[in-house]
Amino acid sequence: MPQHSHDDFNWFHTTKLGKMFNGDSYQFISNLRANSIDLIVTSPPFGLVREKEYGNVPADEYINWFKPYAHQFKRILKHSGSLVIDIGGVWNKGEPTRHLYHFKLLIMLCDEYGFNLAQDFYWWNPAKLPTPAEWVTVRRIRVKDALNKIWWLSKSPWPKASNRRVLQPYSDSMEDLLTNGYKPNLRPSGHDISDRFQNDNGAAIPPNLLAIANTESNSPYLRYCRSKQLRPHPARFPVELPEFFVRMLTDEGDLVLDPFAGSCVTGEVCERLRRRWICAELVEAYLEGAMGRFETRAKRSTQRKNTNWEPSDNDYFKLPRVGLLWESRTTDKLAKDGGKKRPRTGNRRVNPDKSRRAKGRSRD
Repeated sequence: MPQHSHDDFNWFHTTKLGKMFNGDSYQFISNLRANSIDLIVTSPPFGLVREKEYGNVPADEYINWFKPYAHQFKRILKHSGSLVIDIGGVWNKGEPTRHLYHFKLLIMLCDEYGFNLAQDFYWWNPAKLPTPAEWVTVRRIRVKDALNKIWWLSKSPWPKASNRRVLQPYSDSMEDLLTNGYKPNLRPSGHDISDRFQNDNGAAIPPNLLAIANTESNSPYLRYCRSKQLRPHPARFPVELPEFFVRMLTDEGDLVLDPFAGSCVTGEVCERLRRRWICAELVEAYLEGAMGRFETRAKRSTQRKNTNWEPSDNDYFKLPRVGLLWESRTTDKLAKDGGKKRPRTGNRRVNPDKSRRAKGRSRD
């Protein structure tokens, strides 16, 4: 198949830095030049049990569906480039067990197509509802599923990357350590903590757990969709997610591709960060809504100014320490059938007074 320059395509919309393509993404990427893309960052349709309006493949068929894309991704990536895939898990139909399709996808990409697993990331959505409701809130036999897997893969074992681009503020405990000092010693775990641990580098290296609440409710994109009576894409990922990887893995002027673009969040990020970008999306209506990410851009400031930033509680997502409500004994009995029989009564609630006492906040 002949390879084309970017000027050969019929683009839905273009800016100085990027372009939107409306059509079949596989046919599109099959015509891109080899070794031309610095970063592919995308959230493809998940392998869901229940069909969604934006289209998806059954989890059991997902690997075979993805293989042609894997071949093209490997071909069009530069040697120093990366492939970042945000992918959610799914429960097996009718039972409280998890499908393994997203893990099988990772193994397939590495074993069959020669990708390297640079690092696995986990996107924690603090605003995620307690789902699946049947297992979590009705039968109470599972906890809520609030994590997506993010596979950072690379063509080479040494892709372009720098964690200095994505540093985070120090925690309060780290600030205290830097202020009050720390005695170097050997930890019980065997780690030898040197005095260099006290160096103030200005910020902390982030973990591979990304805490990003997907709570977009009144963004310019949604206001644009409402004003044009367009239906927003129902499965947008938050701006900070692709931005983390665009910042960490590319330089200004590099070329970023999102082959399952939806509302073109990746394009919006790249436009602001001065990366060249291409978004491909099959559904034209989603790209019509995506226009709001670029038409409204000129009407608002997009330069983030953080020189005078001061931390506040609103800047942090917090998890309670495991065990805060635990009692010394568990006196209730577990269902011997593992919760297979659906309960007739409502959910058992935690006694609020007992909860307060466990937290050391009794009314007395």
